[in-house]
Amino acid sequence: MVCLLVAAQLPAFLLAWIFTQATLRAGERFQDGALDELAVVRTSRLVADSVVKGVDGVLRITPTPALRAETDDVPGLMIAVFDPANGEPVAGSSPPLTEVLKGLARARPAHMHFARTGDRKDQYSGHLSLGATEAGLMQIAIYGQKFRWVDLYYSLAFDLSYLAAFLLATILTSAWIAWFAVRTGLKPLNNVARQAEHIDLNSLDQRFRIEDVPTEIMPLVVAFNAALARLDAGAAKMRRFTANIAHELRTPLAIMRARLETSHEPTFTTDLKRDASKLQTMVEQMLVATRLSERQTSLDQEVDLVETVYAVTCDHLPLAVESGRDIEFDCAAESIVVRGNRRAIECIVVNLIDNALRAEPRGGTIVVRLSEDAIVEIVDHGEGVGAEVKDLVFEPFWRKNEATPGTGLGLAISKELIEKHGGAIWVEDTPGGGATFKLSFPQSTTSTGAETHRNP
Repeated sequence: MVCLLVAAQLPAFLLAWIFTQATLRAGERFQDGALDELAVVRTSRLVADSVVKGVDGVLRITPTPALRAETDDVPGLMIAVFDPANGEPVAGSSPPLTEVLKGLARARPAHMHFARTGDRKDQYSGHLSLGATEAGLMQIAIYGQKFRWVDLYYSLAFDLSYLAAFLLATILTSAWIAWFAVRTGLKPLNNVARQAEHIDLNSLDQRFRIEDVPTEIMPLVVAFNAALARLDAGAAKMRRFTANIAHELRTPLAIMRARLETSHEPTFTTDLKRDASKLQTMVEQMLVATRLSERQTSLDQEVDLVETVYAVTCDHLPLAVESGRDIEFDCAAESIVVRGNRRAIECIVVNLIDNALRAEPRGGTIVVRLSEDAIVEIVDHGEGVGAEVKDLVFEPFWRKNEATPGTGLGLAISKELIEKHGGAIWVEDTPGGGATFKLSFPQSTTSTGAETHRNP
């Protein structure tokens, strides 16, 4: 982080330099030649590279190819070089320029802007400054230089050469301040990290202390505590689920073991198959719910709700007849297509029909009704569900009392599965007594066909 803060100063300096130069030019109201001042560094360098001392010891300006090309491109460019020792112009200097500056050069100015007679009052196109040459330090004068885009690079390099020491000191100072600020500012996070080292699956009830946490990172610590609370609740729910599963599986397994000890009973095989089917149903339902939770099973299948619900209803008809009850299937369409998982939808309907068969009095008829808006109703005429427990019936392992058959898992699993489909499940009172469980599914296409009313 500190390295990033330090590195960010270089582009910041560049942007500040560009902004400063733009502001200065804007302050000059974009007059003619305002940008030309940026060409001073490059043009002066060309002149300095052209100053030579002959074998006779005489200084003169011998234009390099680059300077010659510059003077060809800029006809109004004039140059002059003065020897600081005596203030005399060097051979090859532009006479009009030496005439203007001859007296001033003897004063040995380090840097100066000037204008010639006839220039506007606010325009100073000439520059005189000290520059290093092969022959030593000379006073270099230029007038009439013109801006090129490359001058931005030369001007920046020139400014950096003067500001290098200041810039280095600034960077080092900033690095130290940034290191100190980051170390001090992140110290509370180190405390949080040390607290996190002591949190595991068995200590999810712990929370990070927020007493000494700065305001800036308070939302992060609060979010961590909220996440721990959710994890703690999920882990507690899983522990209860595991304990209850062990308890609930113990009962049907004990029943099966007792039946094995009385294998001479004539209904032994039928009873054993029924018990095994109950265990299989319970395990399959939990397996479907787990796969959906872990996204191992697709919820994007096109499922014909009419066909699926009707098939489940038919499968339960023998069980209903055997228990002295009947099932009626009532549908308003031949086909209603929804998006979801067929096996999961079957599990939901199986649970609701099993509940209805247990609640329906002997000799009664449960009704499985399917409307065109993809709402499934399973109607029984039993004792019904009290208003005070209509929400509790969907909680895992909830049963009205210990004598109530079943594991208490069916409705909870059904609620979880229907919500994963983007639907809903609720219970209403059946007119005349009983309970009506309803499912709603998001439809994929419009239902088709005519109304059907039949027994499976």
